Amino acid sequence: MRSVIAIYVENKYGVLTRVSGLFMRRGFNIDSLTVGETDDPDFSRITISLNGDESTREQVINQLKKLHNVKRVKLLKTASSVERELMLLKVKNTPDNRSEIMAAAEIYRAKVIDYTTDSMCIEVTGEPTKINAFIDVMKPLGIVEMCRTGVVALERGNSILEK
Repeated sequence: MRSVIAIYVENKYGVLTRVSGLFMRRGFNIDSLTVGETDDPDFSRITISLNGDESTREQVINQLKKLHNVKRVKLLKTASSVERELMLLKVKNTPDNRSEIMAAAEIYRAKVIDYTTDSMCIEVTGEPTKINAFIDVMKPLGIVEMCRTGVVALERGNSILEK
């Protein structure tokens, strides 16, 4: 079962090491991890995506709450959250596949951000399922290189992750 956990932490040296170390020590795998400063430069928000059963997820959340500099930990429910991811993908550009790449980019509301006679670099943002679907479409066309940011997520409505 896929879970997304939001962690509000003090923006201090070593916090990310402690958080990621917890996963390593417990043998849990992180699918994606994003970190960024919040509107208050004294705090950062970490968003972690992982797969595991309910007991694993609860154990991770409880252990995270015990870490120094961690102020708040919250499981984000898919139905009441907005998730986004960014991917940059470089694909082979040939006369044979050029129109198919452009058509797919248009359908997925992606942007061509670099164009050469040999390759195109495409920026795609959206839910992880959209990113995965775009990758599946591009694979037969010749993916050269790609990188993904990992999930960022916020709860819908008035609910917030705060100090």
